[in-house]
Amino acid sequence: MSIEQDLRRKLTAAMKSKDSRTRNVIRMLDTKVMERRTAKDFKGEVDDNLYREVIAAYKKSMSKARAEYEALGERGREKAEELAFEIEFCNQYLPRPLSEDEVRKAVREAIDQLGADSPKMAGRVVGVVMKQHKGRVEAALVKKLATEVLG
Repeated sequence: MSIEQDLRRKLTAAMKSKDSRTRNVIRMLDTKVMERRTAKDFKGEVDDNLYREVIAAYKKSMSKARAEYEALGERGREKAEELAFEIEFCNQYLPRPLSEDEVRKAVREAIDQLGADSPKMAGRVVGVVMKQHKGRVEAALVKKLATEVLG
């Protein structure tokens, strides 16, 4: 079953059970996909890859917002919990992120592949790792580990 079909099924179930949190997340994701699809430069098709990209971008923005609400303490607790639900909902459609050890191994492989020998080549290493493990690694962690290994 495609991601789009699964979201339709979950939306219908959420509407029947009056689950407003799930319904709102799915509708927001639909809106984000529609924005991508109707953008001027869009030349692809609406498939699972597009849904994953949109969901990953939405999750990232919700994670940043959640951190800001958590910084408010008690005043932002309710909104932070709501965002935590949305992030968890998004996680079910995204590939499992690599552990730090797996990222470290990927960085070493990229360094060997490129023949990198100085910290100046960290950017290239990051590019290779990000391309090979699209959506499963954080660029900041890759850069930190690449600089550490090359340094």
